[in-house]
Formats: sequence, C-alpha cells, structure tokens
Amino acid sequence: MTSTLSPEREQYRPTPTRRALAFVRNTWRGLTSMRTALVLLFLLALAALPGALLPQRSINEAETRAYIERNGWWGELLDRMQFFDVYSSVWFSAIYLLLMVSIVGCLVPRTADYVRSMRAKPVLTPRNLARMPHHARAEVPGDVDEVLAAAKRRLRGWRLTEREEADGVRSLSAERGYAREAGNLAFHFGMLGVIATFALGALYSYEGQVIVLADGSEFCNSGIYNYDSFEPGLRVDGTELNPFCVRVNDFHATFAPNGQPLAYEADIDYQAGESLEAGTWQPYQLAVNEPLRTAGDRLYLLGHGYAPTFTVTFPDGTSRTQTIQWRPVDQTTWLSEGATKFEQPGITDPVQRRKSQLAVTGLFAPTAVLHGNILSSSNPQLNDPAVAVDIMRGDLGVDSGRGQSIFEIDQSMVDSGRLQKVARENLRLGESLTLDDGTRVRFDGVERFVSLQVSHDPTQNWVLGFAIVMFVGLGGSLFIKRRRLWVRVAPAGTGVDQRLTVVEVGGLARTDQAGYGEEFTRIADDLLGRNRKAS
Repeated sequence: MTSTLSPEREQYRPTPTRRALAFVRNTWRGLTSMRTALVLLFLLALAALPGALLPQRSINEAETRAYIERNGWWGELLDRMQFFDVYSSVWFSAIYLLLMVSIVGCLVPRTADYVRSMRAKPVLTPRNLARMPHHARAEVPGDVDEVLAAAKRRLRGWRLTEREEADGVRSLSAERGYAREAGNLAFHFGMLGVIATFALGALYSYEGQVIVLADGSEFCNSGIYNYDSFEPGLRVDGTELNPFCVRVNDFHATFAPNGQPLAYEADIDYQAGESLEAGTWQPYQLAVNEPLRTAGDRLYLLGHGYAPTFTVTFPDGTSRTQTIQWRPVDQTTWLSEGATKFEQPGITDPVQRRKSQLAVTGLFAPTAVLHGNILSSSNPQLNDPAVAVDIMRGDLGVDSGRGQSIFEIDQSMVDSGRLQKVARENLRLGESLTLDDGTRVRFDGVERFVSLQVSHDPTQNWVLGFAIVMFVGLGGSLFIKRRRLWVRVAPAGTGVDQRLTVVEVGGLARTDQAGYGEEFTRIADDLLGRNRKAS
C-alpha cells in the first residue's frame, strides 16, 4: 500500500538541504546563547593556566628547551600540543575567536530588542488590576481630571501612557527601569571591548628587560638588541620602538634590620621627544611601582644587584678590566653568583685564542662571612665585599653560535674537558691571585646595577575605559529596578458622590529584587490619600 503526503506536508518534508540549514541554525543559536559565552569564558581562563605554569618559548626559549629535555617524552608531547606557545596556539586562538563570535552574536539581537523596547509604549492597563501582585483601591475626593493630573505629577520620571476607557473611565500605564537592561548590555559590551583590546595589545605591545650599571651607564630604547630579554607582540619586529634614553646615575636601597628590603630608588635622567632631539636630560627618581611614563612607554624598576670588577693582567703585560653583573641567589643576604669572561688580546690564531680564554666564576658577598673557607653573606648592604672565585681556562664556547648566559659558563665545555679549573681563592677588595702561567686576577671593586623593564601597550587606556564601562554597567544591572504601575480612575457616582473618584492602583515588578512592596505602598498612599481602602 502506497501512502501519499498532502501538498502542505510535502512542502515541509525534511530534505538534506533543510537538515543542513537546520543544523547550522541550531548551532548558531547555541553558540550565541549567553550560557555558551560563559562556558567559553571559563574555558579561556582554563586554557591560560598552562601559560602561567609552564615556561613559554616566546619569553625564555632556553628554559623551555631545558624543561623539554628534563621531562623526556612528556615534554615533547606538551611541545607538540603547543603548551609552550599557549597564547599563539591554535586551540587558544580558537577559544578566543569563538568567545568573540558568541558575545557579538548574543549582544546584537539583545541590543535590537532593547532599542525596540525603548521605542515601545508601556503596556496598557490590564482589565482586572486585582490580580496583580500589588493592588490597592479607594475613593478619593476630586473629579477624574484632577486625580489623573495628580497621578501624573506623582509619577514624574516614569514613562507614561494614558488611555480612555468606557463610561468615563481613564487609565494610566507607567513603567521605569529601562536603564537596567542598558546596564546589562553595557557590561557585556565592556567585556567584549576588554577582550578585543587585549587581543590588539597582544599584536602591538612589547615588553623588555635590561640590566644597567648604576654608574652613569645609559640605555636607549632604539632596538631589541639593547635588551637582555625582549617579548614582542605579534606585529612588532623591534624596528620602530618609541625612542627614549635613560641614564642611571645612582641607586639607593633601604633594608630592615633582618635584611628585608624596604625601598628601592634609582636616580636617573631621561631623554624623550624634544629633550631627545635637543640632547638635554631630565631628572627623575625611579621607584618600585612608580614607573616613568614617557614616549608612550612605561619604565619600571624591578630590582638591583651587584657587579664586581675584575682586572686580568696577562703574562705579556696586557690587561683587561670588566664589570659584569652577578645575579642574587639569596634575596635576604644578596649573596650572588656569576661569571666574568675574558679573552687575551693580541692573539690572532683562533685555536690558540680559544685555549687561552678565562672565566672568573663563583660567589660574591656584599658583607662577607667566612665559615672556614666557605664564603657567605650576613647582610645585603655593601659593608665588607668579598668573592669566592674559581678561575676557568680554555674554550668558553662563545664561538659556538649558541646563545650563552652572562651569569654562567657553558657546562658542556667543562664536561668535555675543553674548559678546566686552574685556581680557587677567596678574595677581598684589592686582593689578587696569580695563575700558573703568570696571569694575575685582581678583585678591584663593586658597582651596583638596576634591573629595568620597559612596557609598551597602546591599548591600556582602552582596556581601562572598557573595564570602567563593565563595572558601571554591572552596577546598573544590579541596582536599577524594572517596575510597572497602572492607575485606573472612574467617577464614583452621581448626586452627593459627584466629587468622588474611584482610584485603583496595581503594580508588577519586572525583576526578582526585593523592595517593590514598600515602594508600591508609598506610591499608593500618595495616590489614594488618607481615605485609601486596601482591597
């Protein structure tokens, strides 16, 4: 038996095209729902965790490579899944893009609905006000026109609509609290703006760290090679940085009796804009959390340390003096470690030159304390400086083409026997030691250095503005109440009752917030007067 469908049912019969369109439509509805936006926002926060917990290749490639080597197959798996490049990974970008689409798709129709509601008139008075959650009724003196005029005066600030009904009855519809939805939209548009400006900031911002000796040394923001580490935005190549220069004259640190730092201040001069063109310097006291804002960048003081000065006098009488920063390993006593590297001048043979390279490695103590031959420090202040040094001679590996830390030597050179320890000694200021070939190493002095950070984010003011919009909108959506009120007035009768009017008031809260009961009672008391009779 063959069944046939009616033309109407045949018209709506599912087809592959209709199924595909229905799937796309339902997917779009699900994606643009506020629930999906909140889920994606949570996923974005969750996806950002690996960027904070794992080393990132864009920030410290050497540490990332070492982490992968330490963890074997697990590190390689994480690398293939882009966990060391989180913020440029495919999965993080996909979540970010979906969140943007979801918020935009959610806000556009809501904004259109809000515009329509703003243009619409309040809902007309219901036929039976007694069914409203809030209701009152009474007879008041005065005719219909007087009572209605008094109601309009009392409801000034509400959106009003007046209506003529049968038998001389007139009604008034009032509504307020439209700004509540505006606040809700402002919050979500502000959140969308914050997300978008963060994305733009990732494209055009940059951040770099540099160590500068506090002896009048200068640093200029003229290229990425002036930095010790540099993290560019995706559209920053380092060739168009905002130009400015800084000269670090001195550094002052204040410590508590237990060695804890209380305050850091650097006495600096800077040039930017017209002063850079004129070659004049402007003074500034740079302190922690008090950055210098110039040329669109922010210059922060991150920390400080010590840079011992060594002079190496070679057997042929030539000498070299270097002041290189050593990094603190104890933030209480400021005991520091490092490696100051030398090459003997005048050697042209590359093989001989690599065999004669020197490195002064070890520990530096600003206030030396010796436990036998073991050097430590008792105070972070520069009271009695001393160093415990190992003198390494041989190939330092500086010609290998690989980047090398200024704070340490290449351990692979030591393991291969190409770099060997030839002396060990504790030296106080002005003391020296002599190697087996007549080379003399002298500890000449100590300079302070400061660690500076330059941050550039052209979207920071936009982020602040959108954040303010978010909080203002959130406050409006939480504290503004959406309310409706209706007033119906009718003549009470004839004869002696001609000057009486029956007034009926009904109210409805459009939100779940408490408080409308008290507000409605106050309005009803004003509209009904002392002769109000609650129904």
